[in-house]
Amino acid sequence: MRGLTDGRTSGRTRRTTQATGTAVAVFVALGVSLSGCGTGGTGARDEGPAHADAVGGAASSSPAPAAKASPSKAPDRVDAVRLVKADPKVSAEVKRELKPCVADEYPVDVSYGKLTAGSADDVVVNVLTCGDAVGVGSYVYREEDGAYQNVFKAEEPPVYAEIDRGDLVVTKQVYEKGDPVSSPSGENVITYRWASDRFTERYRTRNDYSKAAGNGPTPAPEPDS
Repeated sequence: MRGLTDGRTSGRTRRTTQATGTAVAVFVALGVSLSGCGTGGTGARDEGPAHADAVGGAASSSPAPAAKASPSKAPDRVDAVRLVKADPKVSAEVKRELKPCVADEYPVDVSYGKLTAGSADDVVVNVLTCGDAVGVGSYVYREEDGAYQNVFKAEEPPVYAEIDRGDLVVTKQVYEKGDPVSSPSGENVITYRWASDRFTERYRTRNDYSKAAGNGPTPAPEPDS
């Protein structure tokens, strides 16, 4: 997704549940087994009549505590603007383009995911222009020894990088002479995969766009009556 962001926010939600002995006794008395819920979320299964010893045992023994769901860990967010500006591998031209568009909102897209088989999520940063959101630089940062290192860069605009099922996919739009910014002639889509501590190209696809679509002949004006 393309948009304006500062690349810094984080959050985590937790929910805890607790069952008491009285609640369990009521459920058993109604003939509903706590273990009869299907994993597919279709409701309680009919387990047959409750045993008498189960009812008697509810008052003398405490039920096992309810299992707690483990929420997935949100990735640590980074200050993408500061990361790019402090990166010596980023060209001076891209750093000049990296300026606020509105207030303190910068034209950067940030993605987190597994690309390099590291212990932490990798960070993909795309730097865009404010006016027409053209990608001027794409970078991948890998955490090493508590710091993020630049392990990939592409600075031939228009360019945009994304994470696709563990691969790095870089799209480079192709312009021919006379093409407006809004209408490139096509695009090259290049898939990279991490191997031997670097990204290597695995696939390359060229897509040519139609020039006819949306550019039909202008209808002749109707004659005056």
